[in-house]
Amino acid sequence: MAPRTRRALFIVTLFLATCAVLGTFINQKVAAQSASDESTLRDSLHSFTNVYAMVEQNYAEHLDSDKVDKAIYDGAIPGMLHTLDPHSNFYDPKAFAQMREDQHGKYYGVGMSIQPQPDATAKNGLKIVVLTPFEGTPAYKAGIRPGDVIKKVDDKSTDGMDSLAVANLLKGPRGTHVSVTMDREGSAKPLVFDLIRDEVSRPSVDLAFMIRPGIGYMHVTNFMETTSREVGDALDKFGNINGLVIDLRSNPGGLLNEAVNMADKFLQKGQIVVSQKGRAFPDQVYRVSHGEEGKKYPIVVLVNRNTASAAEIVSGALQDHDRALIVGETTFGKGLVQTVFQLSENTGLALTTYHYYTPSGRLIQRNYNGVSLYDYYYVRDDALKADKSNLEVKLTDSGRTVYGGGGITPDEKIPELKATPFQSNLLRNYAFFNFSKYYLATHTVSKDFVVDDAILQNFKNFLQSQKIDYTDADIAGAADWVKESIKSELFTSQFGQLEGLKVRAQWDPQIAKAIGYLPAAQALEDHLAASQKTTLAAVKP
Repeated sequence: MAPRTRRALFIVTLFLATCAVLGTFINQKVAAQSASDESTLRDSLHSFTNVYAMVEQNYAEHLDSDKVDKAIYDGAIPGMLHTLDPHSNFYDPKAFAQMREDQHGKYYGVGMSIQPQPDATAKNGLKIVVLTPFEGTPAYKAGIRPGDVIKKVDDKSTDGMDSLAVANLLKGPRGTHVSVTMDREGSAKPLVFDLIRDEVSRPSVDLAFMIRPGIGYMHVTNFMETTSREVGDALDKFGNINGLVIDLRSNPGGLLNEAVNMADKFLQKGQIVVSQKGRAFPDQVYRVSHGEEGKKYPIVVLVNRNTASAAEIVSGALQDHDRALIVGETTFGKGLVQTVFQLSENTGLALTTYHYYTPSGRLIQRNYNGVSLYDYYYVRDDALKADKSNLEVKLTDSGRTVYGGGGITPDEKIPELKATPFQSNLLRNYAFFNFSKYYLATHTVSKDFVVDDAILQNFKNFLQSQKIDYTDADIAGAADWVKESIKSELFTSQFGQLEGLKVRAQWDPQIAKAIGYLPAAQALEDHLAASQKTTLAAVKP
């Protein structure tokens, strides 16, 4: 059989395999399917194979394998799935491998975050720059710094490559060597690093520290296989605290069981965390199996419009049981649960199999009927969110009103931080990142470093040298943000990513407001205890 014919047969087989998985769930639990339905399904699949054959035979240009892949991987299968809902999705081999890597939270490589930046001398107008080496990794131990420009990996020039291609070159089996050639600001000649690949862990709790005396703060980036363990480790490290801020802003979710296990650490044994209702499988109710231990303390959970899925499960459970005060913005509103099925050739299908409900019975899923994918993900109607008349109403354990049908509505609103045109321009031009390279080429900083007037003037001079427009009024109007950004980038380069993140968190006005709501979170706890005492007294004979 000719290679092209085999390729076509595989593509059609893959499409049919995807349809078969869908068909299994469409027909599951149905006692009998009418002959007309079966005939319609056969006709639809036959129509697809006919269209594919017609395209392959008669299209104006030669259909090479890349075009065929794109037509099926990016067109036919996603198009079919997205007519069902926005979250059912297909993963081609690269995307499927990346998804599994993200779920595991580890890979084998050298351990650094890289990104493209403009470079007029490069073939594609981009250079690949190290954002930060991850602490404890081969790149970190070798002394690679933020701002280093990757010129070669082994004997391959990176000129013309994108960051994904370079990242793939840096990954490899544990214990293998890779040579990385770098350009560094202030260095007269390229630096060559001989690195030995190792396991690189990417924590989901990327920051956990005592942000105020007695007040713990943790930032959870997503929910992967290690999240609940990382949260437990952070709580153990905090020890005896008087309050906790859990930051779930822009957390897209992840593994359901890890959300349940995280909530387990703050709720009481036997309490419901979340329930699932579908059609192809029995309904499921997830309860707290162990429960919170030790002294209770007030909790504030900080969320925003990009807090989604598993992060909404945790937020909704803690809100419904009055265990935490939720502050920030109304969350994304993803109440659909996907089951991931591995198909042939290392491809995957994420198919919506359940709706999830918070303990009070709220369905958090936002309406997606008649909405384009772009609008669903990126456009929100704040006026509609403000009008709660059409939202389902439920009650928390203490009788507080909460709303479903459009994300988790915060108990207290904290507006998003909006960048001015001046701030956006500095970020777009990597002003702070590039200034840190420039400054540290001739200076060092210590932990007691303060951005004073001299440093600020040095920064202004740097902006002028880079032809980045600003006025003194611009700087004065965002002085705290400018100083924090300078210090954060310098600390990241000098001391590592963790110290840079701490600087940002200690400045962040939203985090400061969340800390200010801890007394209200304590009042919530007290109100719940009082209402439970009243209920117990009422049922006594």
